[in-house]
Amino acid sequence: MPDLAMATAGARLLLLLAVAVALASPAAAEIRSESFHEDPRHTILFEKFGFSKTGAVRIILSGAAVSSSFARADPKQIGFFLLADESLLEAVAESRDRAEKKPKEPEDPSGADEPDLSGCVLSSPYVKTLFTFHDMEGGHYNKSFPVTHPDEYSLYFANCAPQSLVSMTVRTEMYNANRDGSKDYLPVGQAPVPAIYGFAAFCYAAFLAAWLYLTLSRDRVSANQIHHLMSALLVARLLYCLSAAEDQHYIRVTGTPHGWDVAFYLFQLVKGVILFAVIVLVGTGWSFLRPFLQDREKKVLMVVIPLQVIANIAAAVIGETGPFWQGWVTWNQILMLVDVACCCAVLFPVVWSMRALRETSKTDGKAARNLSKLTLFRQFYTVVIGYLYFTRIAVYMLSSIASYQYRWVSILSEEVAAMAFYVFMFYTFRPAERSNYFSLHDDDEEEAAEMVLREEEFEL
Repeated sequence: MPDLAMATAGARLLLLLAVAVALASPAAAEIRSESFHEDPRHTILFEKFGFSKTGAVRIILSGAAVSSSFARADPKQIGFFLLADESLLEAVAESRDRAEKKPKEPEDPSGADEPDLSGCVLSSPYVKTLFTFHDMEGGHYNKSFPVTHPDEYSLYFANCAPQSLVSMTVRTEMYNANRDGSKDYLPVGQAPVPAIYGFAAFCYAAFLAAWLYLTLSRDRVSANQIHHLMSALLVARLLYCLSAAEDQHYIRVTGTPHGWDVAFYLFQLVKGVILFAVIVLVGTGWSFLRPFLQDREKKVLMVVIPLQVIANIAAAVIGETGPFWQGWVTWNQILMLVDVACCCAVLFPVVWSMRALRETSKTDGKAARNLSKLTLFRQFYTVVIGYLYFTRIAVYMLSSIASYQYRWVSILSEEVAAMAFYVFMFYTFRPAERSNYFSLHDDDEEEAAEMVLREEEFEL
């Protein structure tokens, strides 16, 4: 029976979309408009939003039309609904059970148009049906729906009509009303995000001022090219936080970023490229240990920089579209794979430097100096791994397990981790006349260092 197949497919697709949304970080629910032309999908996820007691959803539908090769599509089988996160698994299981238990019935030769809605997700007690195409007038619809029970909801479109194609233009607005009657377009869990980015920008401004004082004034003679590139990294991070704060602020107030999203993605790209370049160059000892790069180190840079460009393009596509776009899941997968590849690639130069120091220590008679360098590179290697692990895995896990009201905690954790990593890296490799790289050691220290290097086994 077509109804059975449609219901079963709808339940499966609902579960797949739920998993896809779980894999992605919740985004600000800015006002979105999207057009669909003869779309065959049975379920489309539009948005995910954390509501307060004063939340509301507004849907403006225009140019809605349905075409079907099987029979005249019943408008009661096509519509929009909200699904709370706490009811997701129950809704999927209930829809699938009803589809499997539905008895097979012979087709009505009279062609009576009385479709059975029992297998459609719109009739599930676990969802909040907003409206169906039966409620439209002339293919148009415009209405706001209050959300009185605070929770994180997903807005879906469902098409349970067999073999039907839907064309429409949809504008969605999801917001919480403030006490003064104004609208807050940020989810409950992201309300503090603009302030978090604003405070981070202030911290990086102070950090940049102190760093420029070191590299351009106090220790100007000892500053190398890598230190000036690190200054550029701080500038990029500062501008990234500023644009993120403005982007989130304007979305919160107006529902649109007013062009700040362009600046946000631009500085996100610049920050990512410079950060990975700095990690690679510091790992090679470029400019403060040796003034050149080997061919294999140049190849790492030639790989990392294009991968960062691809990763940021994927992030922009994901941020500017949404789950309703058919290629959205694919771009999420691209972003994940490229990011993992970048994280792995930047570790190779650090490993090569550590191995080179171990080999050099056997021949140059400067065991103490090489031991200091090796210890420092090991610390840097460990901190880089910890930073990449925390920001890629721990932050995601924190966002997944935290209540929807505290999604901002994952963003705050990521910014704190980034600041701690920057402070460690900049302090460790700061310009100084007598550093761990170039300080002199007495004979006793040399002998002790030689013993350590001989006895130590450090394998990655």
